[in-house]
Amino acid sequence: MFDVLKERKSNRLEGYDYSKNGYYYVTICALNNIEWFGRVIEGNMELNEYGRIAKKIWLEIPRHFKNIKLDEFIIMPNHIHGIMIIDNATVGGRHACPLQVKRQDQTISVVIGSYKSAVARYIHQLINGHCFRWQRSFYDHVIRNEKSLIKIREYIRNNPKKWDLDAENVRREGVEPSSLAASASETDASASSATSAIIPKYILQR
Repeated sequence: MFDVLKERKSNRLEGYDYSKNGYYYVTICALNNIEWFGRVIEGNMELNEYGRIAKKIWLEIPRHFKNIKLDEFIIMPNHIHGIMIIDNATVGGRHACPLQVKRQDQTISVVIGSYKSAVARYIHQLINGHCFRWQRSFYDHVIRNEKSLIKIREYIRNNPKKWDLDAENVRREGVEPSSLAASASETDASASSATSAIIPKYILQR
């Protein structure tokens, strides 16, 4: 089984230009690992209404960020894995809705921030409240070569099949998501202590 990242690491490569062309692997987590997006049943991810929102808005990203293309991705019960491609040869205008952001450099951070805001806004409208929260920030990895790209694609595709062993699966440790719900409205400051997303050791090699 893959080794996992036990402690949260710095998300950004110092001095790296995250608006440059390339392939980027990202992981976005719900606060406190609460299973907002559905369940894994017999190795297959079954999305609920919130999960379908997360998927729909993910697929709409290239409509709003003309330099972004999408590769492999998966919506898991409490986190999202995906590969984004920045291709600045296709840069054009940006739509404002539903990913409403001010004009600025179209970096991975801007794209993910806009995505997280849009998903949260739509879920809040459905539940008429503000219980849903993302874990602060996100994990990213700059994909350097085709070998790494192939491995990461395979890892994303197989994520549901390995859910029983996933560090993000609170049920694996006998903890029901409902027991964590009361803390979902904690401040962002508390999110920094949340468990980081499972990351295979080979992905961390830069």
